[in-house]
Amino acid sequence: MKAWRHYFVLGLFLIAVAALSTRVVFLGVTERAFLQQEGDARSVRRESIPALRGVIYDRNGEALAVSTPVYAVSTNPRKANFSAPQFAAMSEVLDIPQAELERRVRTHADKQFVYLKRHAGWDMSQRLDGLGIPHLELRPEYRRYYPSAEIAAHVTGLTDIDDQGIEGVELAFERNLRGEPGAKVVLKDRRGNSIRDLDYLAPPRFGQDVSLSIDLRLQYIAYRELKSAVQVHKAESASLIMADAKTGEILALVNQPSYNPNDIAGQLAGMRNRAVTDSYEPGSTVKPFTAMAALESGRYDTETVIDTSPGYFRVGGKLIQDPINRASLSLAKAIQKSSQVAIAKVALDLEEQAVFDVLARAGIGDFVSSGLPGEAMGRLNNSQLRYPVVRATLAYGYGLSVTPLQLTRAYLTLASGGKRMPLSILKQDRRIETEQVFDPEHVSDVLAMMELVTSQAGTASQAAVPGYRVAGKTGTARLVGKQGYDDERHVAWFAGMVPVSDPRLVMVVLVNEPRSGVNSGGGVAAPIFSRVAERSVRLMGIAGDVQRPLFAEQTQGRRPSDVGGGL
Repeated sequence: MKAWRHYFVLGLFLIAVAALSTRVVFLGVTERAFLQQEGDARSVRRESIPALRGVIYDRNGEALAVSTPVYAVSTNPRKANFSAPQFAAMSEVLDIPQAELERRVRTHADKQFVYLKRHAGWDMSQRLDGLGIPHLELRPEYRRYYPSAEIAAHVTGLTDIDDQGIEGVELAFERNLRGEPGAKVVLKDRRGNSIRDLDYLAPPRFGQDVSLSIDLRLQYIAYRELKSAVQVHKAESASLIMADAKTGEILALVNQPSYNPNDIAGQLAGMRNRAVTDSYEPGSTVKPFTAMAALESGRYDTETVIDTSPGYFRVGGKLIQDPINRASLSLAKAIQKSSQVAIAKVALDLEEQAVFDVLARAGIGDFVSSGLPGEAMGRLNNSQLRYPVVRATLAYGYGLSVTPLQLTRAYLTLASGGKRMPLSILKQDRRIETEQVFDPEHVSDVLAMMELVTSQAGTASQAAVPGYRVAGKTGTARLVGKQGYDDERHVAWFAGMVPVSDPRLVMVVLVNEPRSGVNSGGGVAAPIFSRVAERSVRLMGIAGDVQRPLFAEQTQGRRPSDVGGGL
């Protein structure tokens, strides 16, 4: 009896095995494609292979922006069923409140994908992987890192959380820097972890590296001096641009306030690239171009005398005046002493479009086309030149606006012997195309006048650099308030070049609203120029030149009556 039962159970088992085997063979033959598709849908995934973004270098090969590997932590809320202890463990590792994690998963319960954290580091990823929590995925990605932090922030800019450029060079050269992600097919286990790569569909294409014209050494010098000056003078903001007079390459570009692109939380106020986006009235920094217009007219030379007595005169309803009665001044002395009266009288004695034409040829009121985002055009308009007061104020820097970037290019035309050339943020490895816009002899005379500005008797004696001849011009422009021009708020400028005998560096310094009691370009901006230039020329190995003014301190000029119009 017992044997019968044994064989009966064995027979049933064999029949069941045979039936299951037959069914398996049947399904394997008739439903193979369907079953393979269903199996792949649960375990085979197509994944993107992140592409490495190109590196941003300075002109000497120092990295300004690099990409570092990190991980994105994600999950599938439809499949994930995290317990309270699992949420607590993830919260501790991710440094995210447990309630926030639970809310995030619960809010996206109907989704198949949600990020829990982006840009998780290697240590964090290893700790998460060690938790062994099902449906907790780690996907490789890249995060941008900026070694120079806020020193070069306004040049490099930054990327967003998806590694797309949103500011500075990162945005301007996004198409070059970004890569094209690849694709692969991977096999995953029931926990969502990748077991192995099944196939590579396309390799990633890495982004191109970009070499900038910036010299990080000079950038640091400029950054340090500008930040110190803003603190000392209690200024609202400041900008500095340094360019190579031979190539038009921007060697340094800094602003204050700045920001740290590695962590921008709470630093939005410092993100604006003021040297490129903000425009101001340039004040007396345009007087050398008025002098250029006077020389081009053929009616003035450097020693032509202008009578400024009694130290003021009226143009229409506007009173134009100097701090003191300077009596008779040569054109060179008018630049050295920055006489409003003398420059205004010269402008009124010239053709209606003369000063405007010189400024336009220097690039004022035109796009610089540096490639940096947000570049402002400034303002230069000739529609009101029929009014004498407009011509007079234009001659000493009111009624127009420029950015520090535009003024740098304008002074570059003087430093290059009258050649207009482009400003570039990229390192140049080809011949620069230039256009001769000013007579070299006139440029030489203007530089000689500007050199007097930095002499002991000039308005920018603090811009001097020991062992080098410096040419430049100060500017102190009042800002416009609710009631018109505000006598308490100023912009301090200094624009200059060094060495005069063979200009190599052009620099523009702007300090916005200094509140320490000193507000002039000569007292605020010129010392910054001096400190930055002194360190820069020595660092670059630029030879000094003999310090000797091209004009005697006491100019022997012609009588005022010798000048057309009696000015």
